[in-house]
Amino acid sequence: MVVYIFWAAIGILIYIYLGYPLLVFLLGEIFRRGVKKGVDFPFVSIVIAAYNEEAHIRQTVENKLCLEYPEDKLEILVVSDGSTDDTDSIVRDFNGKRVRWFRQEPRQGKTAALNLAVRETRGDILVFSDANSIYSPDAVKKLVSNFSDETVGYVTGKLIFSHTDGSTVGDGCTKYMRYENLLRESESSIGSIVGVNGGIDAVRKNLYEPMRPDQLPDFVLPLKVVEMGFRVVYEPEAVLMEEALKQTSDEYRMRVRVALRSLHAIRDMKHLMNPLKYGAFAWQFFSHKTLRYLAFLFLLVAYVTNLALWEGGGIYRTGFAAQTLLYLSAMVGWLIEKAKKGNKIFYIPFYFCLLNVASADAFVKVLQGRRQVVWNPRKG
Repeated sequence: MVVYIFWAAIGILIYIYLGYPLLVFLLGEIFRRGVKKGVDFPFVSIVIAAYNEEAHIRQTVENKLCLEYPEDKLEILVVSDGSTDDTDSIVRDFNGKRVRWFRQEPRQGKTAALNLAVRETRGDILVFSDANSIYSPDAVKKLVSNFSDETVGYVTGKLIFSHTDGSTVGDGCTKYMRYENLLRESESSIGSIVGVNGGIDAVRKNLYEPMRPDQLPDFVLPLKVVEMGFRVVYEPEAVLMEEALKQTSDEYRMRVRVALRSLHAIRDMKHLMNPLKYGAFAWQFFSHKTLRYLAFLFLLVAYVTNLALWEGGGIYRTGFAAQTLLYLSAMVGWLIEKAKKGNKIFYIPFYFCLLNVASADAFVKVLQGRRQVVWNPRKG
């Protein structure tokens, strides 16, 4: 029995990280479902939720004001979520320049702030930006061109992390996003993508549904759009630049928070994994998100059962040695990171393990009934 459990765990792990991406790529090449893009300029409302973002908010608002988009077709709404620094005064400096400022009091989190702002928007298309998100000049124009296709309800852009410190966590984060972006490009060719970038998203206003404060907007909202029968697509030419987190502790906390809210979202939207009703997207949702967030369970099972099979022959001893080497490499990467020295060897196993440990941490919190509504700004 142990041997079957071991090979089942190994097979699932290979499927999660290699099999599913390969299948999606092949299906995308075969079907190549495109998007009928246009050159219309619908009225766009850019919504930014901010909490204590005095270090970034001025640059972010200025970036949005300089976008290559008709000035009379674009507005910017900033919601200060109970900020206690100079965020409010900085944003008020822009009043009268196509920028509107709102304050949410008491602090209720990003999702509640978006719900508040959307009620005040005038645009046909809503674009969601983080308070530290810097767009390429044509980003919004590239995003909204996809809405000329009536089947498209939600569009996400391409997130590129910049990091000049050479940190292990920065390298890992950058490679991870490259992997995700390639996967999204293939998924978009099939029909809809599963994961989006919360700092550069766009949705038709008439498809926006207010969410609970504890729900993750850049996970739940696109799933609701799919539920309503519209596509969620990836636009690689709409580029967002953000600094990667420099400290392992900061990256870890962010990953736990995202995993926690995502696991709750998976439970809330589990009906989308019904293939009889949602077809290929049900398979994508299960493979890309559900299995990915549960990969830590299969990693643990594979390691424990492999140890139990030590006397089973060379293949099991080699497998156990390979797994042990992976985790030792991750530990070395962590020690190098603690010593504040970058490396070009151990960042992949280090970041791989960081993601899975964060998912395990979040899973335990879900079992405990814990949720997270508010958090502090990321330290890019």
